[in-house]
Amino acid sequence: MAIVVNMPRLSDTMEEGTVATWLKKVGDKIEEGDILAEIETDKATMEFESFNEGTLLHIGVQEGETTKVDELLAIIGDEGEDISSLLNGGGSSATESSEDKEESATPSQDEESKETEAKSQDLPEGVIVVTMPRLSDTMEEGTVATWLKKVGDTVEEGDILAEIETDKATMEFESFQSGTLLEIGLQEGESAKVDALLAIIGPAGTDVSGVAANFSATSAPAKKEEAPKTEVKSEAPKASPAKTETKAKAPAPTPVTENGRLYVSPLAKKLAEEKGINLTKVQGSGENGRIIKRDIENYEPAASGASVGKFVPSGQEDFDDVDNSQMRKAIAKALTNSKFSAPHYYLSVEFDMENAMAFRAQFNSIPDTKISYNDIVVKACALALKQHPQVNSQWFADKMRLNNHVHIGVAVAVPDGLVVPVVRFANEQTLPQIGAEVKELAGKARNKKLTPDEMQGSTFTVSNLGMFGIDTFTSIINQPNSAILSVGNIVEKPVVKNGQIVVGHTMKLSLACDHRTVDGATGAMFLQTLKGYIENPVTMLV
Repeated sequence: MAIVVNMPRLSDTMEEGTVATWLKKVGDKIEEGDILAEIETDKATMEFESFNEGTLLHIGVQEGETTKVDELLAIIGDEGEDISSLLNGGGSSATESSEDKEESATPSQDEESKETEAKSQDLPEGVIVVTMPRLSDTMEEGTVATWLKKVGDTVEEGDILAEIETDKATMEFESFQSGTLLEIGLQEGESAKVDALLAIIGPAGTDVSGVAANFSATSAPAKKEEAPKTEVKSEAPKASPAKTETKAKAPAPTPVTENGRLYVSPLAKKLAEEKGINLTKVQGSGENGRIIKRDIENYEPAASGASVGKFVPSGQEDFDDVDNSQMRKAIAKALTNSKFSAPHYYLSVEFDMENAMAFRAQFNSIPDTKISYNDIVVKACALALKQHPQVNSQWFADKMRLNNHVHIGVAVAVPDGLVVPVVRFANEQTLPQIGAEVKELAGKARNKKLTPDEMQGSTFTVSNLGMFGIDTFTSIINQPNSAILSVGNIVEKPVVKNGQIVVGHTMKLSLACDHRTVDGATGAMFLQTLKGYIENPVTMLV
């Protein structure tokens, strides 16, 4: 029977979602745990996985389109199944869905109005109430399986706050705010309806007892009645054989369905595959015997008789999973869009750096003055761009913009990825001024102190990996720029000068261009001008 998949609420404040990318198309086979689509919420772009199996029969929201939470997203069912009644608003499934929505509409609106009233009247400055999110399209309530933060901990945007059991899976729930965890509304093992109080985040030391009391009165979370599970878990540490025996004797519902398929959460299934655990030998502690994450983590294989000559490995497979930060997701999205929307081509050159090295040494002999090779490159690019505005351009669907100002982005590596602070009007600045500004911006980048204005407005980008010993590389264009220059290391090597082989110093550079705005000859002429400045840097002072 066809199943209607609605737009899920993937964050506590999400009211509507936009389909960024469909990873399945109509007619594809869907397995439980497959990623259906990437959905943009009000706070992040998140993967949305299927909790059903079958064939994707209908897509209700196309890529780039937006719809409200709980509106039709897709329909999954048997191949060739007639879903016309669902599309026309009729049929038992559609009617049941609408009735459920009507029954839940009034309480949800009441809760939202009470929550809004509590926030407006009692919420101290900087305090944010985090409510139980709807992590699946059919989720009505959730259970806190594990808290990964405790009261008093500092929470950063993107940190995992807790693992939450829904009606279909145990999922990690990340924070979309930064601050201190001031209050936990649900203890581990407790359940509450969607939109009930989950936690409160705000400035350290803030009194939020009144906020918590108001929310408690409206949401009234109930503790999940699974005392046998909690008791067994607390009495079954791995080190005690006697307690392990108690755990083995504890009643556990079978994890097998009527058709022989295991009830298992996608996360548990993934962990089991990574650890090589046979799921048929694992007892599930979730609802209806569902195997969840903690079952895999606590699984101990039954002891077997010793086998003569059996190989016993001394090592073990090991890995660490690192959640993608919001910065990493944003970088991935931007670079993927650039790589597949802008037709890249590359021009590579090698410059003689003898004069540049002598120039820098003389310049740095001045008291309280220090410039880097990167500062020389940035200044040279700025002057060359004034002579070749087409390389300093931007592409739009109906026009090409030739920028008369030169703002150069300088790529800076940070632990979470890559940021590009901008040196504004670089052509008008002196070498020491460029050096000071680049140093200040790089320091802010590494300390996460850059403002949005300091990362916007670039017309050209320089990426330098020479300090890491990289001789040559190519970069992906930092849109909406039309080009990016990749700068390599200065290398000592044999070169030919005046017909003689001598020891020289060279540097390789690669210019990635958007062919929609920068033709090959245009890019080549820009590099010729750049060569003149870098190989004879004194000309930049004229």
